[in-house]
Amino acid sequence: MNFLYFDPGLGAMIVQAVVAAAAGVLLFSKGVMYKIKGFLGLLKEDDDAYDSIDIDEKEDIDETK
Repeated sequence: MNFLYFDPGLGAMIVQAVVAAAAGVLLFSKGVMYKIKGFLGLLKEDDDAYDSIDIDEKEDIDETK
């Protein structure tokens, strides 16, 4: 009978390869889904909270009252 021998270094290398492959698939699939959603127009556009802040705008409102 022939027995295969896995030393701790090989075991760690196999675990590292599995984790790296899972992370690669996850990141690749997120990128693909982002592109597909963008193509179909399903992405939400973030409103910029600081876009309409203006000091003069508040002064104009106070003067009209």
